[in-house]
This record gives sequence, structure tokens and C-alpha cells, in this order.
Amino acid sequence: MSLVEVRNLEKHFHRRDGTTVRAVNDVSFDIAEGETLALIGESGSGKSTIGRMILRLIDHDAGTIIFDGRDISTMSEAAIRPLRASMQLVFQEPFESLNPRMRIGDIIAEPLIVHHPDVNRADREQRVLAALGEVNLPAQHAERLPSELSGGQQQRVGIARALITRPKFVVLDEPTSSLDLSVQAQILLLLKGIQEKTGISYLYISHDLSTVQYISDRTAVIQFGVIKEIGPTREVINNAQDDYTKKLIGSFLDPDIARGSIESQGSL
Repeated sequence: MSLVEVRNLEKHFHRRDGTTVRAVNDVSFDIAEGETLALIGESGSGKSTIGRMILRLIDHDAGTIIFDGRDISTMSEAAIRPLRASMQLVFQEPFESLNPRMRIGDIIAEPLIVHHPDVNRADREQRVLAALGEVNLPAQHAERLPSELSGGQQQRVGIARALITRPKFVVLDEPTSSLDLSVQAQILLLLKGIQEKTGISYLYISHDLSTVQYISDRTAVIQFGVIKEIGPTREVINNAQDDYTKKLIGSFLDPDIARGSIESQGSL
């Protein structure tokens, strides 16, 4: 069953000189419950714009977005607010997405306060500690500031913050691109383990084919806002049909080598 359905999605940006850029052009795809769909392409191809439109963080110009059986395309902000707990985002740059003046426990608790104000303080604190444990961070980190953590630890906080409301769907916007290779592997293993445990669905946005092959079930290749190819990840990688997909794959490190590097990290 599809959790997310995107049909004929479009986004246009208007320049000061009067010209129009079609950043996203007639994009359609589904994401099933418990599935990871990867969206790959070069910088500026429209990947992040698509993710933010699905979450209704930016408006779309045309098309339909169905989330969990409900058409959210034309919902008002007031109408969509109760659904936001079920749709979350993990950002590319972990430190920039964390308030440097807030302690980690408060950062993780913030979405819970916004979306579930009925949860009392004691329960909220317990859920924060549980979220820290879920991303393999010790409880004492709740009292630390973001600047006291490494980049990988900061991204784990970002993941914990996204998970605290128990969402059904998370957009992962290049969540490992700013991290060292060994830390990338740990984060990918973590995300994969969370999905296996909870059945959460991901839209995984990336330009790195090696991570895409490890984490995604299906892959959509996008160029200039247009999906050039979509299918099971291994089929797209090993039997690409579109010329752009072939060039994109040819520009990456051997994905089998990278995948082996990830799996060699073991379970976390």
C-alpha cells in the first residue's frame, strides 16, 4: 500500500529578469509503507525541492500529493498541522539545523511539545531518553550543547528529533553528505535498523550512489526537474536504460566496493 503518492508535481521559480525556471517538471512516484525511495541527481536537479513540497514546506505550482490516503495538496496550514507529526525531515547539515543555544534534550523534545502538547513533562523526558537510546547516544547527552558533539553525533540528534513524534514518513535530505565515510556507514546502518524495527518510510535524497545502493529499495534518477528513470535500485544501477543515468552511474565510485565498506561496519 502506498503511503505517499505524488502525481504530476511541478514547481516554477521566477527570476528578476522575468524568466521562469521549471525546477520540478511533471514528477510522479509512489512510496510504499516501509519502503525507501532514493532520489538521486546532480546538485540543482530539484531533489530537495521535491522533498520539501511533499512535506508542504514550500508550495507547489501543479500536481497532487497524497499522504496516508489524504490529499494534502490544497490543505490549509491549519488543516495540515495535525499531520506534520507523521511527516518529518532530517537535514543535510546537522549543526546548522540545531539551535546552538539549546540543550540536546530540549532540541529533541521540541517537536513533541509542538505536535503533542498533551504529553506531560515526565513522559516527555522519558521519550527523549528513549529517542537518544534509539540513535545510540547516552542519556547524559541530553544535557549537552550541539557544539559539544561530533558531526555524527549531531546527525544522530537530528534523527532522534525527527523520530520523537513517531512519524510514518521521513525525508532524508542528504543526511550523510557532510560526514566522514566511516560515520556515513554508521548513520546508514542506524537508519536501516530503525526502518526494520518501525516500518517507517523514507525518501532518501542523495547524489552518492554508494549510499543509495545500500539503503534504498527503489531509485528515481532526476535531471533538471525531470525523472529520467525509476525502478528497483539494483536494476537501475546494473541495467540503466537512460543515457543520463548511465553517465551518472559512471561518475561514481564502484558501488559494490562502497556497499561492502558500509556492511563491514556491522550492526550498531
